[in-house]
Amino acid sequence: MSATTSLRVLFRLWVTREFYAAPADEQQRVLEAIPPAFDRLGERFGLTVLGTLDEDVLQVGTGAREPVSYVLADAPDLAAVQAVCGIVRHERVGEVPLWKYLEIDARIGHELFFATS
Repeated sequence: MSATTSLRVLFRLWVTREFYAAPADEQQRVLEAIPPAFDRLGERFGLTVLGTLDEDVLQVGTGAREPVSYVLADAPDLAAVQAVCGIVRHERVGEVPLWKYLEIDARIGHELFFATS
């Protein structure tokens, strides 16, 4: 286990069936709301974003309940992880809560002791 006190976190995100069922203009508003909602995670919550991955090129529709986007980060504590997940809970797209269209969860572990670059 790493000597660091930060938490290694994998945030997993996926869109809901409601997003795919929404009219094109509503989908566009959702897509425009996501980047500012997740902007400046370091400044706002003390996270160090280590990398991102978006599988949207090979996933279309909602099929199985699988995430499509990931953010790997080091977080200072559990409160910071909760705050990032809370973005989806508290942000709105007009009058509609973001969680209607986007889901998030977090997997917490620690830095792996092998597989270096």
